[in-house]
Amino acid sequence: MGKNSSKLTVHEIKELTEITYFDKKELQRWHKDFMKDCPSGFLRKEEFQSIYQQFFPHGDPTTFANFVFNVFDANRDGYISFKEFIVALSVTSRGTLDEKLDWAFNLYDIDNDGYITKSEMIDIVDAIYSMVGNMLDLPKDEDTPEKRVNKIFAQMDTNRDDKLSKEEFREGSKCDPWIVQALTMDIPRS
Repeated sequence: MGKNSSKLTVHEIKELTEITYFDKKELQRWHKDFMKDCPSGFLRKEEFQSIYQQFFPHGDPTTFANFVFNVFDANRDGYISFKEFIVALSVTSRGTLDEKLDWAFNLYDIDNDGYITKSEMIDIVDAIYSMVGNMLDLPKDEDTPEKRVNKIFAQMDTNRDDKLSKEEFREGSKCDPWIVQALTMDIPRS
């Protein structure tokens, strides 16, 4: 993607329609909005954090936004290009349940070793709890990140090795109606 190009090229549109669930018109609209918000052609971590702050004004979304940023930033260069943005948005908004679960797995697998450890999941859940602040009234057995993670691991860690493989995470998530519902909400097609 050209750093300062104001329009997508024919080649870019062809590539993005092949690797996302967006059509040409949607890609052009998303790109126009992206370039309006990010004239440099790249979304910086600080900008990403401020977007999250707008959606979660009663909590501190900084840490969670950092974790999400790292998944969006596929090439790990410290910026989110339009291509990285639209590919992640495509998966998270219109992907299959398995694609969304794989994306979520990558979010929780902070060190990218192919497993989610309890400490990684605690880091993410703690960031989520900080982000939503006191907006959630949690049950007593989930009112701390540690309690929530212990409950998740009791359900998902089928081989009891204190880490979740992608398969354990996928299958365990599919058995949780709340997770399935949260992951199957799509953005409408225009």
